[in-house]
Amino acid sequence: MESTNQKQHWENIYASKNEQDFSWFQEYPKTSVAFLSLFDLSKKSNIIDIGGGDSHFVDALIELGFENIYVLDISEKSIERAKKRLGENAEKINWIVSDVTDFTSSVKFDFWHDRAAFHFLTGEDKIEKYVRVAEQYINQKGYLILGTFAENGPDKCSGLEIKQYSEASMSYRFEKSFNRIKCMQETHITPFNTPQNFLFCSFQKK
Repeated sequence: MESTNQKQHWENIYASKNEQDFSWFQEYPKTSVAFLSLFDLSKKSNIIDIGGGDSHFVDALIELGFENIYVLDISEKSIERAKKRLGENAEKINWIVSDVTDFTSSVKFDFWHDRAAFHFLTGEDKIEKYVRVAEQYINQKGYLILGTFAENGPDKCSGLEIKQYSEASMSYRFEKSFNRIKCMQETHITPFNTPQNFLFCSFQKK
């Protein structure tokens, strides 16, 4: 799907559903926070949530006292919803409306978080662009956290095909510039009480 069509797809999705209608919804992102706690990050670290939209990970980052938080999403509507939920706290966040594969930045990041965005990239060109963007904008010794559907997880989400990953196939994508730290599988229970198998891996920039 071309970027323009994909953007319109997500704008339509976010315009027509409440957050509890999304299979990926979490009131509190415990796994993401657990990975964050593995690393001794300064509260001034540059942190970006890729595909963050109206995810509650940004709420957790604010509560933990991080000061330089960025949220990127292709959907402007999702970011509007997050801003409304956060109220005055929204002013503390750097909001970016962009396709991650087109993302450019004057800032480099110490912690790059992506839960359930990377697996929507199914074409080799898009996957390679994502990897190059991550390589370019993550600081040396910075951290990359990825959460995708596992090999025994769903093969579609929100009407789109996704790409499933194993520990080996995810590591292969990033091995040129990153060292793998830790991977784990998680069974996410959706708001509809159905299980979804995720794979989370953490990496450090060489």
